[in-house]
Amino acid sequence: MLKNDLLLRAARGEETERTPVWLMRQAGRILPEYRELRARLSGFKELVETPELAAEVTIQPVDALDVDAAIIFSDILVVPEAMGLTYEMLEARGPLFPETIKSARDVENLRVADPEEHLGYVLEAIRVTKKALNGRVPLIGFAGAPWTILAYMVEGHGSKTFSKARRMLYAEPELAHKLLRKITDTTIAYLQAQVAAGANLVQVFDSWAGILPPHQYQEFSTRYIAEICRAIPDVPVTVFAKGAFFAVADFAQLPCRTIGLDWNQDPSLVRPLVGDKTLQGNLDPCALYGTREQVRQATIEMLRQFGPHRHIANLGHGVYPDTDADNVRVFIETVKEYSPQMR
Repeated sequence: MLKNDLLLRAARGEETERTPVWLMRQAGRILPEYRELRARLSGFKELVETPELAAEVTIQPVDALDVDAAIIFSDILVVPEAMGLTYEMLEARGPLFPETIKSARDVENLRVADPEEHLGYVLEAIRVTKKALNGRVPLIGFAGAPWTILAYMVEGHGSKTFSKARRMLYAEPELAHKLLRKITDTTIAYLQAQVAAGANLVQVFDSWAGILPPHQYQEFSTRYIAEICRAIPDVPVTVFAKGAFFAVADFAQLPCRTIGLDWNQDPSLVRPLVGDKTLQGNLDPCALYGTREQVRQATIEMLRQFGPHRHIANLGHGVYPDTDADNVRVFIETVKEYSPQMR
């Protein structure tokens, strides 16, 4: 039994005594405990692939920030690696794939990953974390949306345009769909395994949703996200598609419980489009660079825009690594102090 089930109740659309709050990328570089641990290791991948250490980092923000949920410390790019496409994580540069997907043969050579065999370290991290949390808060699992994973596998690294990946959608749409099929099958099995290992809720991150036009997003992303949502009936599913404001109405038809909003979306405009869905978000991460009072006022304004029910407080994207942890605490404390007054 969970001692704090605010997040799950809010995700299910139930009334809560206050708004639950957590932060995307909360387990990471804003905390000195994380930096100290990371400094002893060879790199990011060692941390991700060592279950006991990943569990420790997952729990750090629960202890340090008193958030209402933990999110397993991992990366969306473990999926392409499990499929046979290895990535590197370079300091100050981000992910890099030494080999990329260029042809039909490359797609054929990819496997649909077996979660226990190829992603067992993540599942073990979930099991270790659940035991250590001992029911304090829910544990969130996650994966990248198939389009975002394709974008990295074809481009090979982060990009402002992802022109190689987008070119495939125009020049070789059938090949794109074959690749998306394998990614989707892997992702479904992976998320199902996360739930079996103990994840109370899962989130699908479509980080590069906003670089596609609406018609392509429907064809090459929404349809696959819909499959994932249908395949995870036992726990609430959150869909977060950064920059895809045009997709909200489509997401309202998905069997997901929560829709995440980035900081450019107006919750008062989104709310009428989504029926009884819960909304998550959406403070601008840069608002946390302000003074303590500015952070407090920005948080209160965010809460007013979303209203008292069916809301999970969060940022509109991941917390930035140079953010003052004390300002993060002001954000969290303001949600806890102010949101009960709205009931």
